[in-house]
Amino acid sequence: MTPVSHPPMVVMGVSGCGKSTVGSLLGERLGMVFQDGDHLHPAANKAKMGAGIPLDDTDRKPWLEEIGRVLRDSSDAGTPMIIACSALKRSYRDLLRQHVPGVVFVHLNGDRATLLARMNARDHEFMPSSLLDSQLSTLEPLEHDEKHVLADITLAPSALVDAICDRLSVLTLPVGASVEG
Repeated sequence: MTPVSHPPMVVMGVSGCGKSTVGSLLGERLGMVFQDGDHLHPAANKAKMGAGIPLDDTDRKPWLEEIGRVLRDSSDAGTPMIIACSALKRSYRDLLRQHVPGVVFVHLNGDRATLLARMNARDHEFMPSSLLDSQLSTLEPLEHDEKHVLADITLAPSALVDAICDRLSVLTLPVGASVEG
C-alpha cells in the first residue's frame, strides 16, 4: 500500500455506535488499513465483558498499550492506519497519544436509545447491551486540545463517512482547533 497523507485515526465511542462499520468504510474511502481494536483485547478482557462485568482501568491498560503500538508501528512504516477503540476517557486517549502524538479521534456520538437499539439488534462476541450504561458513564468528552471530529451516528453510514471526510480536511489546523457537527 502506498503511503497516505492522512494521520493515524482512532474511531471511538461507546459500544453500538458503529466503530467497526464506519472505520472500515472510512479506511476504504481514504485508502488506509482499518483494524478493529476489539481483536486486540486479551482473552481475560473478552471473558470479563462477556460475563457482563465492565472493564476497569487496569484491564484496559495493556489493551490500550497494544493499540498504541499498532498505530505507532504503522505510522513508522509510512502507512498510518485507522483503528476502532472506545477511547472513552481522556487518560486513555492521552496514553494513545504517547504512542502517536498526531492521532485524530473520530468520535461517533449518539443518544442512549439509538445505541441500545443497535446493541440489541446485533450479536456481539463479548459486549452485551447491559454494559452500555457503564460505558456512557465512563465516556469523557473530547477536549479542545484533542484533535478530533464529532460525528452523528443517526446519519446513514455512507453519509456519515462523507461528513467525517469533509471535517478531516480542515484538521490541518493547529491542535486545539476542532470541527464538530
